Amino acid sequence: MASAPGIWADHALEALGAAGFRSGGARRSVVDQLGRRACCQSAQEIHDGIRGDGGRAGIASVYRALDTLADLQLVQRIDLGDGVARYEPMLPSGEHHHHLVCDECGRVEPFTDDALESALDDVADRLGVSLDAHDVVLHGSCDDCRDG
Repeated sequence: MASAPGIWADHALEALGAAGFRSGGARRSVVDQLGRRACCQSAQEIHDGIRGDGGRAGIASVYRALDTLADLQLVQRIDLGDGVARYEPMLPSGEHHHHLVCDECGRVEPFTDDALESALDDVADRLGVSLDAHDVVLHGSCDDCRDG
């Protein structure tokens, strides 16, 4: 069975084609990199991954590809509060996760919580808004940093 990020990569390439974009070059490399990981990556991390795989996409091309993917609502831009934008796939199923950030070591851990999702839906209902997307970033100290 294909992983959710792998399914996303196929979906993203189809959506790019349907929107009139070619699926080769930098866009394909960016989709491939994002499709290998289920959590957020910076443009630089994506660029480094492409180069590490022997690819040849410039950093400006990576940013353009990410802008296109964001415009098509295929990736979500994540701000973890450190001034570095990160991107992760927006799965067609709507499945997603949130992030725990250790302010000491910078480790980022994804998490899901059904009660949190329910609470966010309740807040949206109470405020009379249709919730299209959201992201929750929790900051603190991880066990390793607290114990160290």
